[in-house]
Amino acid sequence: MKTGMVVLAVVALGVGIFVGRGFDRADEQVLQPPTTITVATPKVTELSNSIDAMRRGAALNIEPESLPLARVENADIKRGRAYPMQPPTIPHAIDSYQVDQNSNRCMLCHGQANAQNFQAPPVSVTHYMDRDGQVLAEISARRYFCVQCHVVQTDAPTLVDNSFLGADEILAPTAAPAE
Repeated sequence: MKTGMVVLAVVALGVGIFVGRGFDRADEQVLQPPTTITVATPKVTELSNSIDAMRRGAALNIEPESLPLARVENADIKRGRAYPMQPPTIPHAIDSYQVDQNSNRCMLCHGQANAQNFQAPPVSVTHYMDRDGQVLAEISARRYFCVQCHVVQTDAPTLVDNSFLGADEILAPTAAPAE
């Protein structure tokens, strides 16, 4: 066993010396730099201050100042939805709610079993279905993390105008003018 280790060490040393000598020979062939060097200079373009409305007029090479955090509207009044199938917003603060793999604080009030006791809207039955449409006893794992779809209502101003029209508004017959 000991002699095998010694032989292995000698072979490794020999390979190291052989490889090292090969690198020494490569170093002898030094390439000469070209006599003239041409460097391509990038074209400089002026940045517009109105590239993106979300940047609030800041140029791309400048970090804009952060907006103050919006206050949570804690009025427990549900907002209307802006488009069909939009997840409802959360009308109360959830800062101290634990929502992780071990616990979902939202389900204490909004679970099917407790919603009536807490006078909270129950979670939709679709949240209790798996991807094959089978109804489960507990909330589906794909719907477990509420805040991946639902956000807290705040008093934040609208940053971009919304001209969305739902299908009902687009397909509604236009009223004929009264004569």
